[in-house]
Amino acid sequence: MRLKPDWPDAWVNYGIARYRQGAIDDAKTAMRKALARAPGHAAALANLGAFMRISGQSEAAESLLRLAVAREPANAGARLNQVADLLQEERGADALALLDAGAPAADDSCAARHWSLQRSLALLQMGRGADAADEVAALERRGPIPPEIAPLWRWRRVLIALARRDPPAAREEALAMEAALGPDGARRHARTRDHGALRSAKFWSGRNEPARAFPQWVEGHKALAKSQPFSRAAHKAFVDASIAGFSAERFATGPRASNDDPTPIFIVGMPRSGTTLAEQILAAHAQVHGAGERGNLSEAFIALDAAAAAYLRDLHALAPDKRRIVDKMPGNFNYIGLVGLMLPGAKIIHSVRDPRDIGLSIFTFRSHGAHGYAHDLGDLGWYIGEHDRLMAHWRAALPNPILTLRLSDWVEDFDATLARVLAHCGLPPDPNCARFYEADSRVRTVSRAQVRQPVNARGLGRWKTYEKGLAPLIEELEAAGDLSDWA
Repeated sequence: MRLKPDWPDAWVNYGIARYRQGAIDDAKTAMRKALARAPGHAAALANLGAFMRISGQSEAAESLLRLAVAREPANAGARLNQVADLLQEERGADALALLDAGAPAADDSCAARHWSLQRSLALLQMGRGADAADEVAALERRGPIPPEIAPLWRWRRVLIALARRDPPAAREEALAMEAALGPDGARRHARTRDHGALRSAKFWSGRNEPARAFPQWVEGHKALAKSQPFSRAAHKAFVDASIAGFSAERFATGPRASNDDPTPIFIVGMPRSGTTLAEQILAAHAQVHGAGERGNLSEAFIALDAAAAAYLRDLHALAPDKRRIVDKMPGNFNYIGLVGLMLPGAKIIHSVRDPRDIGLSIFTFRSHGAHGYAHDLGDLGWYIGEHDRLMAHWRAALPNPILTLRLSDWVEDFDATLARVLAHCGLPPDPNCARFYEADSRVRTVSRAQVRQPVNARGLGRWKTYEKGLAPLIEELEAAGDLSDWA
C-alpha cells in the first residue's frame, strides 16, 4: 500500500488494518512510520505499545506506554493498553489507580466503554464484586453493547456471577459469550475473537467440561495463528545448524570467551515446564536475584568476549549485591551453545515435565511473542520433540554443567530437590527458599498464580482428562520417542 509520507493518521489506520489481518510486524512498522512523521502521535504510541506487548516485548512496551501516558495523560489508548498489561498480571489495584487518574471524556465513546470493562475487571481482581457489577450495569445503561466488545462484556458478567457464587447464571453468560463470537460479531475482530474463545475454554475447563472447553481452545488458537505463523522446515533447519555448529569438538578446541564469571544461572526448557517455579524458589535465596525472562542471549551471536562483557555488565547492574542472577527465559534452550562459548562459568538448569502436560498447558493459554508452534497441536508436539533433540545435544556437547530438573521432583521431595539445585548453583542453604511463595516479587508469566502458593501436584497428569483432544500432539510425541520416560 502506498501512503503519502506526511499522512501519519493513514499509517496508523493501515497498521490497525494489518494487525486485524494478523500481520503484527507490518502493524508495528506502520506505527513507527507514523511516529517518524509525527513524534508523540497519541494513537501511534498507544498501538505500538500494544503490538509490542502482543509480540512478546513486554518490558519495552511497558516503558513506551508509561512514556506516552506521562507525556500526554489524556492519551486514553496508551492508558488502556498499560492497564491491560497490569490486569494480565492481576495487579488490579494498580490498574484501577491508573484508570481513575484519567477517564475519557465522552461516556459513549469506544474508549469509555473499554474503560468501564477494564475498571470492572480491576474491581473483580480486588475482590470487589458488587462494585464491578455496578460498573457493568452503568455500561449497559449507555445503550446497546457494540458487537466487537460483546464477548468482553459477557465475560465480565460470567466473572460477576462466579463472584456471587451463582454457577447457573455464569453458565448462561458463558453460552451467550460464545454466541457473541459468531460471524456477525467479534469474529471480525481478531483480538476479541481469540481472547473470547480462550476465556470460554477456561470457563468450561474450570467447570470440568472438557468436551466444551477443547473446541474453544482450538478456535482461539486458529485466530492467534494468523499473527504468529510457524514453519517446521525453518525451525528444523535452525536446530540442525545449531547441532552442527556447536559440536563438542568446537567447545573443546575452538575459541571461547575468557571470563569465568559464575553469576549467571540459566533456567531453560519448554514454556509451562516449571521454569518460573524454579526461578521463584532460587530468587527467594538471599544471594540470588531473579531477573525474569531476558531476551539478550538471542541477540548475542557475534564477538564472544565483547558480547559476554556486555551481557555480564547488564546482568550485574540488575542486582550488584547478589552472587547469582537467574535468567529464566525458557526459549534460551535454542541458544545454550552461546552460553558454552561466551559464559564458561554459567550454570544451566533444564526444567522438564511430562510433555503431554506441557502441551496441554501451553494450549490453554494465550502466548505472546514467538510461539507460532503453539497454535496447532501437531506442530506443538513436533516442536517439543525438536526441543528434546536439541537439549540432548547440549547435554552431550556443552562443557557447562546442566542439571535436569523435573517439575515432579519438587512435589515428591522438595528438600532434597532444593539441596540438589543449590549445590548445582554453588549456593549455601537458605530457609527462605522453602517459603518462596511468600515473596512479593513481580511475575510476568502465566504461572503467576501457581507460584503464589506452596508446591502441589494439581498440574501433574492433567493431560489425561483431555487425551482425546490431544491426539495430534500425542502422535507427534510418540513419533519423536518423547514418551518413553513418562508413564
